[in-house]
Amino acid sequence: MSTAISSTRPAHSSRVKYRKDRNINWWLTAAVAVLSLTVLVPLYFTIVTALKTPAEAGTFSLPTTWQWHNFADAAAKVNYPKAALNSAIITVAAVVLTLLTNTFVAYAVARNMDKRFFRFLYYFFIAAMFVPFPVVMLPIAKQMGTLHLDNQIGLIILYMILGLGTNLFIATGFIRSIPVSLEEAARIDGASTWRIFWQIIFPLMSPINATIAILTALWAWNDFLLPLIVLTDQSNQTIPLAQYVFSSQFATNYPMAFSSYLMAMAPVLIVYIIAQKWVIGGVMRGAVK
Repeated sequence: MSTAISSTRPAHSSRVKYRKDRNINWWLTAAVAVLSLTVLVPLYFTIVTALKTPAEAGTFSLPTTWQWHNFADAAAKVNYPKAALNSAIITVAAVVLTLLTNTFVAYAVARNMDKRFFRFLYYFFIAAMFVPFPVVMLPIAKQMGTLHLDNQIGLIILYMILGLGTNLFIATGFIRSIPVSLEEAARIDGASTWRIFWQIIFPLMSPINATIAILTALWAWNDFLLPLIVLTDQSNQTIPLAQYVFSSQFATNYPMAFSSYLMAMAPVLIVYIIAQKWVIGGVMRGAVK
């Protein structure tokens, strides 16, 4: 009898725990869900405005006639294919170089935090995150011009360097959670530091690499201020710089401007939709290491 009673206790306790886990505030959940839908309001306003005439712009009503030619006109005004190609080259190159360099710096710092020099480097790069960009904006522009790097190559280098503080902060903690025994076993087999990093550490960093890549891509694609002060050749201008034309002589044509904004936003949305499942899966794999 006692055996039978004791055998039923785990099932009873599991049911109680299951009821506690289901104790969810559905009213609060519904309120958060409804409030989160408010982000669709500016998106709706952008879409309907892009399909209106200039006289109809500024209202939330649907357009009387759908002006699809606004997208073609906007693409012609800003030379969208050329600007999109420039943005794509800068973004892809910045992401690749950032992953190849910043992650290795984070590995070196994470594995040598007990040494004073590397600990100083860590806090030095982290402190750089708190320096407002306008403070160093003019010195950076002057330096890039002096070094003849006021072009796409210089812009890519700046994205790689200026993002080091954030990327180091993100990656260092994750690397320190990877067991050192994996590296020690590889060293016994004769592996060098470079081989250990590229064949063991770097593949294990896939969740963090995904985060760093997404953040760098969004920054490089949407950035306006850094290309404005670095790029001197108009043929190298990115999409945000090309769209700056709508803030001057075409300021009254809001439908054309909003059409251009939607075309600039479309590649980022497509990349996010494609990479969302992989990014979330990578983060969850990293959480159970």
